[in-house]
Amino acid sequence: MKPIWIVDDDQSIRFVLEKALLREQFSVRTFSNPRDVVKALADDVPQVLVTDIRMPGGSGIELLAEVKGRHPGLPVIVMTAFSDLDSAVSSFQGGAFEYLPKPFDLHTAVELIRRAVEESLREEVAEAAPVQAPEMLGQAPAMQDVFRAIGRLSQSQVTVLVTGESGTGKELVARALHKHSPRGDAGTKGPFIAINTAAIPKDLLESELFGHERGAFTGAQTTRRGRFEQADGGTLFLDEIGDMPFELQTRLLRVLSDGQFYRVGGHQPQKSNVRVIAATHQNLEERVRQGSFREDLFHRLNVIRLRLPALRERRDDIPMLTRFFLGKSARELGVEAKRISDAALERVAGFDFPGNVRQLENLCHWLTVMAPAQVVEPKDLPPELIGTPAPMGPTAAEPAGGQAAATPAAAGMPAPADGRTTKVQGPAWPANWVADLRLEARRRLDAGERDVWEALTRQFEAGLIRTALEFTRGRRIDAAQRLGIGRNTITRKIQELGLED
Repeated sequence: MKPIWIVDDDQSIRFVLEKALLREQFSVRTFSNPRDVVKALADDVPQVLVTDIRMPGGSGIELLAEVKGRHPGLPVIVMTAFSDLDSAVSSFQGGAFEYLPKPFDLHTAVELIRRAVEESLREEVAEAAPVQAPEMLGQAPAMQDVFRAIGRLSQSQVTVLVTGESGTGKELVARALHKHSPRGDAGTKGPFIAINTAAIPKDLLESELFGHERGAFTGAQTTRRGRFEQADGGTLFLDEIGDMPFELQTRLLRVLSDGQFYRVGGHQPQKSNVRVIAATHQNLEERVRQGSFREDLFHRLNVIRLRLPALRERRDDIPMLTRFFLGKSARELGVEAKRISDAALERVAGFDFPGNVRQLENLCHWLTVMAPAQVVEPKDLPPELIGTPAPMGPTAAEPAGGQAAATPAAAGMPAPADGRTTKVQGPAWPANWVADLRLEARRRLDAGERDVWEALTRQFEAGLIRTALEFTRGRRIDAAQRLGIGRNTITRKIQELGLED
């Protein structure tokens, strides 16, 4: 491991930090001014740089900019006796790993440097084996099933109905189905046209889908091609199909049956060679029973059904998705990507995310803007994830820990319905989890699923065993004792549930 560089014009600070780090088996190199550091960077690079801000012959902020220009991934800890807002803001805007005001507790300083070293080593491993992110991310078995289905459907022209909760990525699946089909990049490269049928007013949706002739209604100054004509030779994605007005469902059925339709106000039939992919978060069978969705249209759309799992059903993917979205947010904002500690990641993975992947992405965007340090710790997470209720009323200006009161409202981070949480080892879980279990069972039953008992029991047992093994650091006998089951039972369950490493 490379040495830690300490830069401070105060010899006593250099001496104290150097001795403390040597006791911890770290190698150390000290400097009294930024000029010598810049010269040394020509031949060497530290594992971590710890620098004062105000020194004769140059500032730590200028040194920070110089170092980040040459080595963007190098953690830099900025320390100063001038604990003012401008110094803190300048440090973090410059990409500092952490801001350490003087006087500091020596143990705290050493632990902070240790964290920076660990992060630096992780960065080196990541840079040594870069992985290009695919168009869709997911290693959990439920997502692998989705990927296999997309692969099997890649050469098909069949209509697909994509179902799943809001925020699970239904449009991403539709785009992937198009991209890998003969109509997409794998063939003629026809267009992919998407329309959200729930977002367009009822009186405009017909024109939006099928187009209109000039003079068909007030304001129709020219003839307009609808989405079906625009998607000719490609794919038309009809999102939230369950919200389509009943009278328009008849027209859609006609197009799906024979490929013909009329523009609004038109008398000549139009033809369009379009593959339709529809999506909904609603239970269409229930909508059919209620009489608000045509049964014949349902059967026409439901040729192949592809269900996307909720994020809580693929928790193993949350760490990978979190790091990906933190990087994406940083690129969009033009800042250095935040990193997240294992403890904070455990809290994130334990949250249920009712808004699914979209909510996780919004959370990462919020953390990129609001987390005070380059490494996100559990205390930096919004209250909903750390098991404390969000502050209300006039006291919200200063929440515990001194963090700004801004919360990711746009990220859709609702507090538990009754405001209560139950403290457990690891993430805080809603006290009304039994009610949530009943809702999940009802959802599956409404969807016509079979073997609901087996499916939910497997998830419940797998969750218990995973948590116990994490708590005992993989010691199966200890985990079995804490769960109150026999060691043979836990071994058998690990094998049955596919939890082997």
